[in-house]
Amino acid sequence: TVDKIEVYQNEGGVTKYRGGKRCIIIPAGYLGCSFWGGVFVALSGERTASTVSACIFVAALCLSLKFSPNSVMTMLSLGFSLITLLFIFLEWWVYSPLLEYVTLYYGVTIGLFSVYDIYDDLITRTVEGSDAHACHQLIPCCIPRCVG
Repeated sequence: TVDKIEVYQNEGGVTKYRGGKRCIIIPAGYLGCSFWGGVFVALSGERTASTVSACIFVAALCLSLKFSPNSVMTMLSLGFSLITLLFIFLEWWVYSPLLEYVTLYYGVTIGLFSVYDIYDDLITRTVEGSDAHACHQLIPCCIPRCVG
């Protein structure tokens, strides 16, 4: 369970948690982001599949509204939900293949962010408390710069 999350001004932060396997928890965000980027790219090739992926995206955004910490996050979630629902409507009743390109854009954007985040957090940042340093503590033979 997560006890506390601290976010620092240098884009870093620390999560205090109890239980779980550390070797699975540390890379979970990077792997999850890469996975969902790949899912969106894979499902963008066909009309029905892109509709399913867009509906999953809208459902995830609506679910995130329950945990929205502030009005900016709420507005972003609602905005992307409405835009994606508009593209679903346009795909099925006005013009096709619009939604395939939208879901491909979402997938590539998520994937690129994942690669950038891995590079930024695991390769360039080696300060105490970073994910690279945490992986180094877990597997001492891997120096922090080689973890990524």
